[in-house]
This record gives sequence, C-alpha cells and structure tokens, in this order.
Amino acid sequence: MIFFDYLSERQKKDFFYIAPQSFNKNSKRDVLAYCLGATLYMPATRSTIAEDIINKKHKGLTSLVICLEDAIGDKSLELANDMLESTIKKLFSYVKTDKITYDDIPLIFIRPRNESHMLSIFERLYPYISVITGFVFPKISCSNANIYFEKLEEINKGLDTPLYAMPILETEDFIFHEKRSESLKYVGEIFEKYKNYILNIRIGATDFCSLFGIRRNEDTTIYDIVIIRNCIESIINQFLRKGRNFVLSGPVWEYFSSGERVLKPQLRIRPFTEHGHSGVKLREKIINKFIDGLIREVLLDKANGIIGKTIIHPTHIIPVEALYVVSHEEYTDACNIISNNNSEKGVFKSSYSNKMNEIKPHLSWAENIIKRSKVYGVFHENKSFTDLLAEEEI
Repeated sequence: MIFFDYLSERQKKDFFYIAPQSFNKNSKRDVLAYCLGATLYMPATRSTIAEDIINKKHKGLTSLVICLEDAIGDKSLELANDMLESTIKKLFSYVKTDKITYDDIPLIFIRPRNESHMLSIFERLYPYISVITGFVFPKISCSNANIYFEKLEEINKGLDTPLYAMPILETEDFIFHEKRSESLKYVGEIFEKYKNYILNIRIGATDFCSLFGIRRNEDTTIYDIVIIRNCIESIINQFLRKGRNFVLSGPVWEYFSSGERVLKPQLRIRPFTEHGHSGVKLREKIINKFIDGLIREVLLDKANGIIGKTIIHPTHIIPVEALYVVSHEEYTDACNIISNNNSEKGVFKSSYSNKMNEIKPHLSWAENIIKRSKVYGVFHENKSFTDLLAEEEI
C-alpha cells in the first residue's frame, strides 16, 4: 500500500516535495499506527468486498473495517459470519493465484461483537489469516478491556506477524463525568501493558451521542457538541501525553449527500480560485456533499493531535487523506527544530519568517510531523490539499 497510488509519476513529482513511502501489514507498529488514513467501514454482508479490493473500486483506499457488530442485525449475524469467511477466503485465493499481492491489500480489520466472537472468528479464518491486519474492539470498557487483550495475546501465540487491536472508546465508562477519570486511568494501564498490540485508539462519538439522545447535523462538527468535546479532551489528556506514544483516531463523519443548508459553507473560496473555473466548481461539489463539514472536522482533529478518521462513504477517502499530507512549511520547521536540538539554541525564526520555533516545546510536535511525512508525503511549497482534490471527481 501507498497513499495516492492512483496518481501518475508526473503528478507525484508535481505535488510532492517528498513522496509517500510504501507500507503493508508487516511494517513496524509505530509506522502502521500512522498508516490508517481514512478507514472505511463496510458491513460483512456486503458480497463484493473482495472484488472491490482486487478491482481497486475505491480510489485511495488503504484501510477498512469489516463490521459484524452495529452494522449487522441480530438475525443476520450467522449470514454475516459466513460472508466474512467467504470474503477473506477469496482474498487469500487471489494472493495464492498471483492475481494480487499482499502489498495490494488494504489493512483489513474485523469488528466482532465481543471477545468470544473475536476468538470464534479467528478460528474460522485461521487458514486465511495472513490477509488480516487485526481486530477492532468495540465498546471497550473497564469490564472487558483486559479480557479482549488476553484473548488477542492468546490468538497471537504462534503467529509470525501479529494481529493488532484498535480499541474503541464509546461506552458510558468514558463519557459519564463521574466515571471518566478513573475509567480512563484503568484502561490506560491495560493499554500500556499491551501497547505492542495497539495501532490506534479510536473515539466512538456516535455511541457517545446516543447515550444522551444527541445527533449532530451536517453543519456541526463533533467539537461543537459540548459533552463530546469535553470527553475528547479527557481522552487526549490520557493518551497523548508526552512519552505515552499512542495514536488517537477521529470520530466518524456521518454525512455524504446534499440537503438544505442552515449555516454558511465552511470553505473559503480563495484556495479554490487558484484553479480557475474548475476550482470554483470543485468547491461547489464539496459544499453540496457536505464535505466542507468533514474538512473542517479533520482540521480540528489534526489541531488536537488526532491522526486518521473513521469514514462510512468512499467519497471521504481522498479529502481526509489529502489533509494529512504535511505542508512544506510544517516539514521545514520540523526539520530545523530537530537539527538544532543540540543545546546551542533555544529559539530561532522560522525559515518562512512568520513564527518563532522553540526547540524544547516544539520538539515532540516536530517528531510527529516527520512520522506523518514518511507516510503521507510532503507537499511542494506552492501545493496544498486543494491541488489533490482538484484532480478528482468528488
């Protein structure tokens, strides 16, 4: 896998100062944690998942979750289990017959209903497990977190390549204020113990909202919902502290079609007018599909140290991943901060002459920028995410 692999070599040279690097499920954990990008959810009852992957139907797709939990009705669970096995078996057969390689397969995660279901899925899929990257742990809580990881550790015994975990914080343990602090501390200790198995900690804002009968609209980012914003703040406080080395992934954006707008669009016109009439038309398409709200939310995710996002529609893949490409200014600042970390300077002017870079306070940020740059690449000085979107039919 490699981000933006649909671009031609000419386009890559035109867009990127540093091109994205390739990865697969065998890459190092601290690299893979940054590689999920826009993670597309699909119900396990979808019959064309394997064919969609081999035919590269969803441009830019690098990771997906095949869901057996909330996306599947209780009466359809056995059918979903069977169809999941069929999908994974097909992908395995495509590899064995050289129709695709492991590098062509997105990072695939299975979302079971509970820890026992995870174990039974593993037993069914064991002959084909090499195409799977890991499991999502839905509705993680103080009562089941340790059990999930004990089961995963048991599963991984004897495997050459580990199966990873993506626990989702989405239960009342973490949203009810009287439980939050102790619950985050408790699961934090468990996550620390099993850190080598964790790629992302995901934030399940939809389930959080359901506990209060809340659903945001298309003009509202998740950070505008006060109860969720406060919870996200606590989750960031627990897991993104210096030295913890966890990666948080942002909540899902639910909207993908047009409707009546209440608020003004959230995209300035100027970055798009640089592309002339086609740029203005692109902005209109983005606004009509509420992708401007998605863009606004991803920018807020990034500002809060969150990397990657759960998505439910293929049209969200490229906008999300384009926003994670490192700007030339960010990369230059990060490199200069790291190279001057020799105790000779404490602060210096940015080479863009628009800010002061303080080495000690900004060092962790700079290291994270370098990690992101290796996965998503670095734009040329005069390029931005709008240039990538301008190449696409949103």
